[in-house]
Amino acid sequence: MANTRIPPVATIALSIAAAGAAAFAYGSLVERTRWTLRQVDVPVLPPGSEPIRVLHLSDLHMAPWQRDKQEWVRSLADLKPDLVVDTGDNLGHERGIEGIRRALEPFRGVPGVFVNGSNDYFGPVAKNPFAYFTGPSRLGRSAKRLDIGELHDFFAELGWRDLDNTATALDLRGTHFEFFGVDDPHKGYDRLDLITAAIDELRADDPLGDETWPDEASVVDRPTVTVGVAHAPYQRVLNSFVNHGAQLLLAGHTHGGQVCVPGFGALVTNCDIPRDQVKGLSVWRHGLRSAFLNVSAGLGTSIYAPVRFACPPEATLLTLVPTA
Repeated sequence: MANTRIPPVATIALSIAAAGAAAFAYGSLVERTRWTLRQVDVPVLPPGSEPIRVLHLSDLHMAPWQRDKQEWVRSLADLKPDLVVDTGDNLGHERGIEGIRRALEPFRGVPGVFVNGSNDYFGPVAKNPFAYFTGPSRLGRSAKRLDIGELHDFFAELGWRDLDNTATALDLRGTHFEFFGVDDPHKGYDRLDLITAAIDELRADDPLGDETWPDEASVVDRPTVTVGVAHAPYQRVLNSFVNHGAQLLLAGHTHGGQVCVPGFGALVTNCDIPRDQVKGLSVWRHGLRSAFLNVSAGLGTSIYAPVRFACPPEATLLTLVPTA
């Protein structure tokens, strides 16, 4: 009888291949749809303020057939957030707006702000996943233009405000908020040079009048919290936001690394943010200034890379609470 013993090297190779196939199957069939709500408290409100619930959504990469994701996002309306912040990459298909309408309709009338991600402009394309190890991704020549105007029209119907390279203000539960944001930094659409003018214009139109702003007495009478919003958390953007006085920064884009190694974390960030801040709540420091930074790991993936590992899809409920 012939000797059919498998050589040790072949045995190791087969074991590695089997483990890889099992990990891919888990990441694609299980973890990719293991929707998770992360809840954190953020102490940024003035003393004595009422807590404010902020739902941070990002990177839905929605396709029309993704009904489970749509229903899970719809269920988040039961949290009764005071504000929704959407940090872009909502669309994942040329008919993605159909799924976005289904998912976000329950938030009609809930105050919200949003910025664009690159996948709100362009459809997904197949990419070599190993290319992410060489630096941030680039737009493929075959990417289709998406109808971002229809997306913006729907957000306007919901009552949400566009923060792309501009600023706005909202009053929530007795606290005055100033928001400013930029269009997608990953594609270089951010115009940080416009932020100062946008904030100045916002304050000039303030009911208190520019003559009293920022008089100390008026600030005490009406507590104000400043929030910077972007899709991709590039350092140049975060540093600029902190320089402009932001106390809270919100971003997405990274997918938390999407495929992570347990005990090590993200392998790539798809931007220049440090790996240990690729997802979750942390403190961003620039010079003598700092702000809380929440980077969402997002709720979706490209339809051409439908896998997550050690990084489940997430939305975040941030409860803003008074500082100590």
